[in-house]
Amino acid sequence: LGIVWHGHYVRYFEDGREAFGKEYGLKYLDFYRHDIVVPIVNITCDYKRILRYGHKVRLVTTYKDVASAKLLFDYAAYDAKTGEQVATGSSVQVFMQRESLELMLYLPQFMIDWKKQWLK
Repeated sequence: LGIVWHGHYVRYFEDGREAFGKEYGLKYLDFYRHDIVVPIVNITCDYKRILRYGHKVRLVTTYKDVASAKLLFDYAAYDAKTGEQVATGSSVQVFMQRESLELMLYLPQFMIDWKKQWLK
């Protein structure tokens, strides 16, 4: 067909979250070290244009600060060759205790500390 399969966009978003975590000191292993997992509970993708097969994606990932015990990210995907926006999206992750999988209703202390450091 010559176009990128729509399911790849969710993977691009995951790559964006991982790159964000690496750049800003918020990797999945950091959560794991605090006995926390952060599953996705909602993800959206709005397709704007076709991305041609073989073209690379440039992704902009933006962390959205909220008071609740959630991680929210927005995404904007661009065709790296043409510069055209091909998709936008968002994701919501919640905090859960790693062993019990109990939902955490309050922001863990290490996230409060992270916000103080990075969201000045």
